[in-house]
Amino acid sequence: MALARAAELVGAVLGGGNLTEAFEHMLATHPGWPDATRGAVRDLAWSTLRDFRRSGVVLDRLLHTPPAPAIHGLLLVALTRLRQRPEQAHTVVDQAVQAALELMPGLKNMVNGVLRNALRQRDQWESWAEADEEARLGFPRWWIARLRASAGESWEAALAAGNQRPPMAIRVNTRRTTIDAVLAGLEGAGLVVRRLDNDALLLDRPVPVGRLPGFSDGLLSVQDAGAQWAARLLAPLAGERVLDACAAPGGKTAHLLECADVELLALELDSLRAQRVDSNLARLGLTARVQVADCRRVERWWDGRPFDRILADVPCSASGVARRHPDIKWLRRETDIAQFAAQQAEILDALWQTLAPGGTMLYVTCSVFDEENAGQIARFCALHADAERVPVCGEPDLKLLPNAEHDGFYYALLRKQA
Repeated sequence: MALARAAELVGAVLGGGNLTEAFEHMLATHPGWPDATRGAVRDLAWSTLRDFRRSGVVLDRLLHTPPAPAIHGLLLVALTRLRQRPEQAHTVVDQAVQAALELMPGLKNMVNGVLRNALRQRDQWESWAEADEEARLGFPRWWIARLRASAGESWEAALAAGNQRPPMAIRVNTRRTTIDAVLAGLEGAGLVVRRLDNDALLLDRPVPVGRLPGFSDGLLSVQDAGAQWAARLLAPLAGERVLDACAAPGGKTAHLLECADVELLALELDSLRAQRVDSNLARLGLTARVQVADCRRVERWWDGRPFDRILADVPCSASGVARRHPDIKWLRRETDIAQFAAQQAEILDALWQTLAPGGTMLYVTCSVFDEENAGQIARFCALHADAERVPVCGEPDLKLLPNAEHDGFYYALLRKQA
């Protein structure tokens, strides 16, 4: 069953859909699935899209034109499973044929023929992949070129990390407990944990949240270690007025409230995503004013009282978190980057007028592309004479490329001159 359902998800992405949304819809229609089934479907779909071109180059040799998305997805998933479990080749082919009967019965013989032909040439798969840059590195050529130009000697390691399963990190709600207490609880549950420089707790392997002692009680949250720098760098103080301009799903919002007793306004453009902010805060026992609004339309939400600190965690290409959302690699287009940069510029320009003199704004993306990061900040500072760069960890900014500990993030801190 996992193969057929994973094929549905990959087919949805090939048709232009969002992988996470498709999976959430699938879970909603199968509420009785046990965790093992959910995990198996998710793992196979996600791994297929991480290695999309490794299976794609095989199909390129065997098909003149790509079939319908449903069957194309099925073939990609089957080839991924054949790479993972070559000893189960007969079973995998049979499962794929049965899935084709369910998806498009008239193409079952084609699926059977393509997979058996592929197996006859199994010893050539690796050489085909190595000869294709996208298959070898696991990313589109334009993405590779941009990262090679901006990341120096680290570009290839960053790409390799982006093809691995993501790490799992814990953020402690210090309003309710201590880091030491959570560490002891996790270790007592048989989990191997390491404390990082920013107090994130890194697990040696991901586990279901149900295995995390204290999660349901609001003692901790799951949040990437790289994302946990945001509240630490913005460093709100008790009594300050703080804006989280692009808040959903609310992890950074909650972290700010865990750090200090502040008056916080959380803005979110999408009403459903705003509800997620509310639910996350409720689980943690935290309070903020959550408002559905476009942060660029200042006149519609700002009461005229300036903010002491602003978190601008802006919409971006999400290129730093592609291993969590591997469909991004193949749905995103290079022309999208300029569109994101234009939107980010609008947000920064709008928010700046709401920041108090002497106040600080933290600009954040989960992108690895300079146009959205250092280039964006350079543009902003050139246009705003009252913007002053504040060093981050002794550097002009903080650039985190994906690695074994965290996803890719960019941080720049700006102070408004008094």
